[in-house]
Amino acid sequence: MQTDSHVLRTLAQTYFDAAYAMDADRFSTIFHPDSSITRTGDDGLVSVVPFQSWLKVVREATSPQSLQLERRDEIVTIDVDGDLALIKIRLQMPPRQFTDLLCCLKVQGAWKIVQKVMRVEVAA
Repeated sequence: MQTDSHVLRTLAQTYFDAAYAMDADRFSTIFHPDSSITRTGDDGLVSVVPFQSWLKVVREATSPQSLQLERRDEIVTIDVDGDLALIKIRLQMPPRQFTDLLCCLKVQGAWKIVQKVMRVEVAA
């Protein structure tokens, strides 16, 4: 039997692969359908986007893979507490670097991302 930590590492790798390919179907396998994506917008205000709306943006985006951009992924930490987990990841797709906090719950025996809080930096 796989440990929760191992399953969450696999979930993070699926996330990295989906982000590089901008694969909405793959994202759908790891996010809970009622999840949301939160970030500070360009106006400095908090922006909360429902997952299904975010998927529409993903489907229309040009993938870093299709542009042959360099890819750098890193799992910073995984913290598990019963059926709750927090995964901190970094991924770089020049000129942007993302830091994401993926809050996960074990839902009916399967780990799902229920909230993504993100920060984006653009290299000068």
